[in-house]
Amino acid sequence: MSIEVQALLAVLPIALAALLLIGLQLSARIAMPVVYLATAAIALIAWEVSFNRVLASTVQGLLITVSVLWIIFGAILLLNTLKHSGAITSIRAGFTNISPDRRVQVIIIAWLFGSFIEGASGFGTPAAIAAPLLVAIGFPAMAAVVMGMMIQSTPVSFGAVGTPIIIGVQNGLDKATLSEQLAAGGSSWEIYLQLITSEVAIIHGLVGTLIPLFMIMMLTRFFGRNKSWTEGLSVAPFALFAGLAFTLPYMATGIFLGPEFPSLIGGLVGLAIVTVAARHNFLLPKDGWDFAPAKEWPSDWMGQLEVKIDSLTEKMPISATLAWFPYVLVALILVASRVSPEFKGMLKSVSLGFKNILGEQGISAGFAPLYLPGGVLVFVVLVTFFLHRMRFGELKAAIGESSKTLIGAGFVLVFTIPMVRILINSGVNAQDLASMPVAMAEYVAYVFGNVYPLFAASIGALGAFIAGSNTVSNMMLSQFQFGVAENLAVSGAIMVALQAVGAAAGNMVAIHNVVAASATVGLFGQEGKVLRKTIIPTAYYVLMSGLIGLFALYVMGVTDPLSVG
Repeated sequence: MSIEVQALLAVLPIALAALLLIGLQLSARIAMPVVYLATAAIALIAWEVSFNRVLASTVQGLLITVSVLWIIFGAILLLNTLKHSGAITSIRAGFTNISPDRRVQVIIIAWLFGSFIEGASGFGTPAAIAAPLLVAIGFPAMAAVVMGMMIQSTPVSFGAVGTPIIIGVQNGLDKATLSEQLAAGGSSWEIYLQLITSEVAIIHGLVGTLIPLFMIMMLTRFFGRNKSWTEGLSVAPFALFAGLAFTLPYMATGIFLGPEFPSLIGGLVGLAIVTVAARHNFLLPKDGWDFAPAKEWPSDWMGQLEVKIDSLTEKMPISATLAWFPYVLVALILVASRVSPEFKGMLKSVSLGFKNILGEQGISAGFAPLYLPGGVLVFVVLVTFFLHRMRFGELKAAIGESSKTLIGAGFVLVFTIPMVRILINSGVNAQDLASMPVAMAEYVAYVFGNVYPLFAASIGALGAFIAGSNTVSNMMLSQFQFGVAENLAVSGAIMVALQAVGAAAGNMVAIHNVVAASATVGLFGQEGKVLRKTIIPTAYYVLMSGLIGLFALYVMGVTDPLSVG
């Protein structure tokens, strides 16, 4: 089978998903079962993957779905618990006290608080926490999801205490061979990985500084009374200030400290600086901005959480410190669980693992309920129950509401994640073909040659779109990107960095991330409309990253210890 035919067949599941979700605007509940069946058929017939491997990949996907739903449930449950305890009322008032301007609120909650949570936990947790929090303070559900998805960009490469680099890139490259080559040249793997980390941080910093402004402009254009881009531009000085308040410490941390803490430190420093600045109206325009009254919102903006939160007015608010403490506790436990080997080991000791499912080599899955963010969130819910002196009936109501919301997301994810696993695992087949994602990437490199670096970030984004994970995209495609760099005689570190940056941006359009974020606010059946919006910042991110890559490689002539020629 020619590379052209491979690429055409490999892209069909993605094209079909785009047609059904974006073109025909079908619900993901209808689209994703169809896409799953099409993917399985292509794997079985064209790639000649064994039926047993397709079935094992499906089982693996279902097991991974359990982990994803556990995180979603924890995030929803915490929100509903805080709603019933009265904490949400206090949090809403607190953000209004900082600034009633929705543009400022989205920067503080989504961009800064969300980036901090991404650094601590990753795996879609920021959107799952920030989106319902935005809804709780009066945002339309769709606006909250779009803003939550846009967090899945700059901080993601260093999310979950550096997992996409430490796990994704390290396991995606041929570490043994590269270590030998580096040693022969007087360098080491550790130095090379740090070089990649630094370049990822710099590219993200250059591109990501504009993301807060992008968020504001998207908010005013798609969700404002006047559908205006310029209402977003009026807060540009503050948005750029907020961007730099995160990206400058973020870049410095990546360059000097490594991949574990850029998003954590950037988020914390940014929150401290920007919150104080907002309280003093620093760089803020005199005109405020708000949504139209809720009664004027289109029905497709609405999720199930709006009515529930707005109807809960009889609960007296609690102090701001007590209200925020559960979120602070979530962040502290997540950081400790990722940084402390002893604590991490204790949490991971409770786990269920499945290796070589149905006898298929390399197809494995595990479920560690205490270590996953879902476990931390549920634990914090229990602490909150006592701390906020809740009644049992209030906790019971929160659990009931969260379970109902979870059912809506579960059906879609049951098809989406197994589809992803079939694509990724299709590299073992009777025809000895590369996996479908790699086949697509190889064709792009074949077609574009020396200008391929312009598209390297887009390939990374494609991997994340398929897998819903920066880490998995890096594992799938880092070695391929490095190989293209060798063929072009350019810096492999830059090319792998572009892969990691693009894979982070691709999370903004990853289907099951959209489904998961939507579920946290009870927004069902609108996934295609969300994707049509989030594809705009994704396109900006990968194009700008690619241009920076071209400039670094061919104008600045950046090299590394393994550059050829």
